[in-house]
Amino acid sequence: MATAPERRIRQEASTLAARLPGLVVAARHVAHSLLHGVHGRRQAGPGETFWQFRPFVSGEPAARVDWRRSAREDRAFVREREWEASHTIWIWFDRSPSMTFASSLAPCAKVDRAAVLAFALADLAVRGGERAGLIGLTPPLASRDVIERFAEAIAADERRVAAAAALPPAAPIKLGAKAALIGDFLSEPAAIEDALSRFATRGAEGQLVMVADPIEEIFPFEGHTEFLAAAGRERLRAPRAQSLRDPYLERLAAHRETVRAACASRGWGFALHRTDASAAQALLALRARLAGPEPARAGWSA
Repeated sequence: MATAPERRIRQEASTLAARLPGLVVAARHVAHSLLHGVHGRRQAGPGETFWQFRPFVSGEPAARVDWRRSAREDRAFVREREWEASHTIWIWFDRSPSMTFASSLAPCAKVDRAAVLAFALADLAVRGGERAGLIGLTPPLASRDVIERFAEAIAADERRVAAAAALPPAAPIKLGAKAALIGDFLSEPAAIEDALSRFATRGAEGQLVMVADPIEEIFPFEGHTEFLAAAGRERLRAPRAQSLRDPYLERLAAHRETVRAACASRGWGFALHRTDASAAQALLALRARLAGPEPARAGWSA
């Protein structure tokens, strides 16, 4: 939903890839503001993923020494691998045309806020001892530069793909992993339910965050108004736009209730986040729900 005087499509000024450096900085700022609340869970143990180097301790088997790393300094180092029980969080955010919308009431486009939440969530997960993967683009990562790795994957994907899908692709998520899906979820309810089912049937627990522009919430239009589609050439001319307000808000509420119910029936959490609200608060709530040991509950707000 957009009007000629109100819509600000970020793609007209630059691509998402061109804005990624700024979004990376914003994500780091948001994540760092919450680091004091992150409790680490990573520890050494059997596994295949590299975790860290640590100094060699007298009495350990010499076979554990990483001689290449040790050659850089005057002491020996051991390569530790990540404990296999470390959780994996799979993240996806919507980069489809509808997400490029930003009204004059919003500080940013929906896709920009979704990117910041996705990047910052990955950073918090890694710093908390977990791994984070970008669905369809990266494997699970445990490196401290996870934000930059995500940004690089998105930039490369944007060069290959003209338009991103509005719903996440199927992903090889293992039982016990968690997922965070961030987007406006304006697709048909049946398609959204099908996407959720693909994750739930694999045993993944998750959270869905529906991102909205404030103007989508209040529909302040009056008089003769022309609504333009975010993609394509569709347009709607309304002589009395105010007459559409109540039917629009009713339909929007019904759509969101359908999505919320679809999440609840699969044990997933659901949240609505407006782009004029605090990204840090939304991230804190999302992180807490994903990290919590209890089953996800629908209906939380961000």
